[in-house]
Amino acid sequence: MQNFLDILQQGTVRVYNKEMIVLDIEASGVNAEKHSIVSIGAIEFNNPTNQFYEECKVWEGAHIDPQALEVNGFTKEEITDPSKKTEAAITEMFIEWATAIDGDRTLAGQNVSFDRDFIRHAAERAGLNYPFAVRTIDTHTLAYMHMVKANIVPAHEKHRSALNLDAVLNYCGIPDEPEPHNALTGAMSHAEVVSRLLYDKKLLPEFETLDIPWK
Repeated sequence: MQNFLDILQQGTVRVYNKEMIVLDIEASGVNAEKHSIVSIGAIEFNNPTNQFYEECKVWEGAHIDPQALEVNGFTKEEITDPSKKTEAAITEMFIEWATAIDGDRTLAGQNVSFDRDFIRHAAERAGLNYPFAVRTIDTHTLAYMHMVKANIVPAHEKHRSALNLDAVLNYCGIPDEPEPHNALTGAMSHAEVVSRLLYDKKLLPEFETLDIPWK
C-alpha cells in the first residue's frame, strides 16, 4: 500500500470537503442523563444559510437547575409549557435536518461533546436512531492549537485552560456571546470561529465588519 508521502508527491490527495454541522444546545442543566434539552441551534458549515432552531419543553421528570436558566434566559414556566414541542419531537426534527445534509456530518462547536451527549441521550429517550459519530471538532482545541502555533500562551486558571467561548471569540476578533445565551446565536458564533481558525476567512454576514486579528 502506498504511504501518505507517496500519494502526496503524486498530487492525488483530494481537497477536503469543509462540510460539518455546527451545533449548540441549551439545556435545563449540565447532566445529559437527568437534565433536558430546551433548545437546539445548528448551522450547515458549508452552506451557512441552512440553519436549524427549535425550542421545547423539558421531558417529564427532567431536573431543572436554576443556574442553567440564568444562562439561557428561559423561565421554568416556558420550559414546562404543555403547548411547546417535546424534547423528542425537536430531537427528531434536528436529526432529520442533519441527515438531509449530503456530506460529512461531523459535529463542531465549543466543548461540543456536551451538546453531542445531550442529543444522544435525547435520541435514546425517544427511541430514535442516533446517527452521529463520537469524534467531534472542538473550537476550544482549535483555538488552543492556533495560539500555540503563534507562540501565544493560552490563558489558564486553577491549573486548567481558561479558553471559554468568550475568550475564543475575543481571540478571533468577536465580542462576547450575547446574554442570555441562545442556541442559534451560539451555533453562529462557533461557526464563525471555526472558519477563522481553520481557513482565515469570515463566514457569516453578522460578523463581516469584525476583522480577523492575525490577518
